[in-house]
Amino acid sequence: MTLIDGLGYLASALVLLTFCMSTMLSLRSVAICSNLAFISYGLGARIYPVLALHVILLPLNVLLLFQMVRLLRKAKLAASTDLSPSWLQPFMRPKHVKAGETIFNKGDDADLLYMVVSGDVRFPEIDRGVSAGELFGEIGLFSLERRRTQTALAATDVDLLWISDGALRKLCERNPGLSLYFLRLTATRMTENAARAIGVAAAAR
Repeated sequence: MTLIDGLGYLASALVLLTFCMSTMLSLRSVAICSNLAFISYGLGARIYPVLALHVILLPLNVLLLFQMVRLLRKAKLAASTDLSPSWLQPFMRPKHVKAGETIFNKGDDADLLYMVVSGDVRFPEIDRGVSAGELFGEIGLFSLERRRTQTALAATDVDLLWISDGALRKLCERNPGLSLYFLRLTATRMTENAARAIGVAAAAR
């Protein structure tokens, strides 16, 4: 068996190996190795259709691998970042609510995410509040029913920022790390709310 024949068998084996990869990152890495082996084989054996195909596929696989590595870095950064919503402010719009007014009722359609700029917002069902710098309304926004799970009342005059469901979805599509951020935020908030609801129910007995 000649060296050229060996390159052909190696390239074929690498293609077979791509079907055994458990992650896209490893699949792309093996695919790049396969492209290089096929390019060498195509040059040595003068099989130009094979050569042309893998000359085209090589930069495509390199680009996809680079995008995947960058995506993984963003996801790791989001996973290690504190739950700080300040970077959302440039995409949000202001709203003022007077003390005693209802921002939304339990069971309402959930279509907006809010951030408190100043003042205090209370959730009477769970005896909980949020103040300046905190987000609220995300649980209903990301639930299947898309309904508010609590009533939100302005305990004082409140300045809010809000972003629509559609605008937030576009931001998440552009940056998957943002989706991970809200997954962490929603899971944390649901756990806290469940614990507070149990405490309120126990105190009422």
